[in-house]
Amino acid sequence: MLIQPTLEALNRLKLHGMALALSEQMTTTAAQQLAFEERLALLLEREVTHRENRRMGRLWKSCQPKERAAALEDIDYRGRGGLDRAQLASLASCEWIGQSQNLLIHGATGAGKTYLACALAHQACRAGLSAWYVRAPRLFEELTLCHADGSFRKRLAAIAKIQLLVIDDFAISPIGPRERNDLLELLDDRVGSRSSIVTSQLPIEHWHEYLNDPTLADAIMDRLIHRSHKIHLQGKESMRKRAGATKDAEKG
Repeated sequence: MLIQPTLEALNRLKLHGMALALSEQMTTTAAQQLAFEERLALLLEREVTHRENRRMGRLWKSCQPKERAAALEDIDYRGRGGLDRAQLASLASCEWIGQSQNLLIHGATGAGKTYLACALAHQACRAGLSAWYVRAPRLFEELTLCHADGSFRKRLAAIAKIQLLVIDDFAISPIGPRERNDLLELLDDRVGSRSSIVTSQLPIEHWHEYLNDPTLADAIMDRLIHRSHKIHLQGKESMRKRAGATKDAEKG
C-alpha cells in the first residue's frame, strides 16, 4: 500500500498529528493488527494531543516568562516556609483564574517569587489560558511609551484580554502620579473578569503607603486584594541556587 500520498494529504490539511501517528502505525505490527475503528481512534487522539501541545507552546511563548523552565511539579518544598501544598494544589487547578481572583506573593530577594509566579503562569498555559509575564518597571515604561505614541488605550485593551497577568517586582522602585494612574486603569479593566499575580519584596501591608496617594491607593488596593489569595514566601536560599547546587552535586 502506498502510504505517502495519504501522508501528504494529511499534512496539506494540517493534520500533522495524524500524519505522524499514521507513519508510526505503518512501522508497528501491533498497530496494524488493530481494527480500523481502533486505529482511527488512535489517529484522532494523537491529532488532539498534537494540537493541544502546540497551543500550549504558543501560549507559553507569548507569556514571555523570565523562568522558562518553571513548573509546579519541580518545586522543592524542603526548607521553604510559606509554601503550603494544599494551597498550591488548589491554585494548580486554575479554578481561581476562572473565578477572576488574584494572587499576591511577598518574600525577600531570592525566596522564589518569580519562579513560583512563572510556574503558575505555565500551569495556566497548560490549561489553555493566555498569560503574560512582565516586571513592574518595564510595564510602567511600556505604558509611558504608549502615552507618547497614542496607543495607550489600545494597549490597555490588549492587556485586558489576557487571562492571567503576572506583574513581577512590584514596588521595587519609586512610583509617580502617572504610574499610579496607569496601574489603576489597568487593574480596573481586569477586576471581576481577569486574574493577576503580583509579586513584591515589600510586605503587602506596606503597599498602601508605597503608593503614596490615599485616594488612588484605596482604589488600587481594593482591586488587588478583593478576592485574592496570598503567599508569604520565607527562606534564605534561592530556588535557582538550590537547582544549581543539585546539578553540581549530580556532576560531582
